[in-house]
Amino acid sequence: MLDGGDRRCVVLLIELRRLIATLPPGAVVHLIAMDPAAPLDLPAWCHLTGHTYLGPVPGDRPTYGVEVAAGARPTDADRPWRPATA
Repeated sequence: MLDGGDRRCVVLLIELRRLIATLPPGAVVHLIAMDPAAPLDLPAWCHLTGHTYLGPVPGDRPTYGVEVAAGARPTDADRPWRPATA
């Protein structure tokens, strides 16, 4: 689980990228995100990288599921919304 609290999605994606790099394929991350852009940004980021967006997770705070994919496309460490450059 990654508790993003009220941080903006820009920061959350950096933290999510860092966490996912340590997890095996198939692992599921629950991301708590109060940023109203999260329901748009997370599926877009998953589409970019190849990870699977699982959607909202029931609970008392806005939480979203992401499944780590094998062979996901790498992104820039400081700007994870951009593909990594070789």
